[in-house]
Amino acid sequence: MPKTKSKSSVKKRFSLTASGKVKRKHAFKSHILTKKTKKRKRNLTKTSTVDEADAKNIRGMLSI
Repeated sequence: MPKTKSKSSVKKRFSLTASGKVKRKHAFKSHILTKKTKKRKRNLTKTSTVDEADAKNIRGMLSI
């Protein structure tokens, strides 16, 4: 049976931590930044983890 390919879009958007959790970036940080406050933009810069309900699907798309 051949190896399964990973989804290229998922590879670009998500990564795994050492403990196996899925890391993601926040949305709404790419454009129309003038009306957003400094605090809001600063908090959108930080990474967060994906909810476990979604993480199972993402791991499947990463072929892990």
